[in-house]
Amino acid sequence: MSDTTTEPSTAAGTETVVVIVEDDPNIADLVELYLRRDGFRPFQAGNGARALEVIAERQPKLILLDIGLPGDLDGLDVCRSVRATSNVPIIFLTARDDEVDRVLGLELGADDYVTKPFSPRELMARVKAILRRAEGLAEPTAAPSVVDLGAGIVINGARREATVDDDPVPLATREFDLAMFLAEHRGLALSRRQLLDGVWGADWIGDDRTVDVHVRQLRKKLGDGLQLETVWGVGYRLD
Repeated sequence: MSDTTTEPSTAAGTETVVVIVEDDPNIADLVELYLRRDGFRPFQAGNGARALEVIAERQPKLILLDIGLPGDLDGLDVCRSVRATSNVPIIFLTARDDEVDRVLGLELGADDYVTKPFSPRELMARVKAILRRAEGLAEPTAAPSVVDLGAGIVINGARREATVDDDPVPLATREFDLAMFLAEHRGLALSRRQLLDGVWGADWIGDDRTVDVHVRQLRKKLGDGLQLETVWGVGYRLD
């Protein structure tokens, strides 16, 4: 079913649309099967150009995106294009196990990555965890919804918006969640494991480098005024 969109069965019972961008029909069909089983509404696209069309048409809640796509646009190109206008969560599906590819994908705004071959059950767990975070279903905290970090940097939790000198700054889902978590624990030195558990969830499977990449992105996007310090041997502290 490569490079197609497939209408869901009436048993799907949900409007949670997920776009699968994968040129291997066997993998795409397997992922679609598990998504349907768990009540999602999947659509497929087999190349980058078609992916952008389907994403624009279907306005998904999440995108599963293969890096190695045929044609002029690979998965990294698709991610760049999507991030120019949307913060929809993106999970990369990739056969590339090289650290450079993983870091680049995260820097472009991907929320997570899964290396092939992968367990469909693990993939579904990650899909659900990311959607819970994106839809604000995590446990509420007592922290204020609007946090002034100084130097003109403001984070609005209710609107899920960050601004610098009143200009909106687009943050990917995980970047925003990390900024809010740090703001909620302002002044405390937090280890990478604490940040992973608090932002990605205790059941998240991945390495600590993920935190470093997202911290680097926050510093880059929010500017030098962001008082996000590296605490050597521990992790990070937002002052």
